[in-house]
Amino acid sequence: MSTPAPLTAPAPDPWRQVRLRLVETPGPALDPAPVTRLLRPGVPSPRPHLLPGPRPGPPQPVPVRRRGLPDPGPVAHRLVTMTLEAFGGRRPFAQLRSAYTLPVFSAISQGRRPRWCVEGTGPLLVGAVRVAEPVEGVAEVCAVARRNGRAHAVAARLEVVEGGWKCTALQVG
Repeated sequence: MSTPAPLTAPAPDPWRQVRLRLVETPGPALDPAPVTRLLRPGVPSPRPHLLPGPRPGPPQPVPVRRRGLPDPGPVAHRLVTMTLEAFGGRRPFAQLRSAYTLPVFSAISQGRRPRWCVEGTGPLLVGAVRVAEPVEGVAEVCAVARRNGRAHAVAARLEVVEGGWKCTALQVG
């Protein structure tokens, strides 16, 4: 057996022994930095006083001028519907060729299809298609597609290419 350690008194707390002592700063006292006045004394500030009152409303949308282009709303609705039908196997992808740019068309025709489009048995319902035109010649589209009681988001970007609306980006969730 080992021998027990001898009992000792606890070590004193070192913080109880600390005492603070004020010491004068060596060297000359620091002068405050000189103040640069931007206005002469007695001259009022040119800043207008803001009075409480009605605040301006939200910014109003700026109408976009389309030079001979059709409204993108019906084009977008047709594009979303045809794309989801093609994903579901009810329409050949070749019919979508004129609605997409080449990189997007090759990606959707050769890539994966959403499982809810392929395996769903219920009818495919496309709700209201929302279209925003941030600048002339560009339309951003969003829609909600429903199948078997579930909702799925669809987003696309349409741009004017070769005189007509073509999809340059597509996201199906």
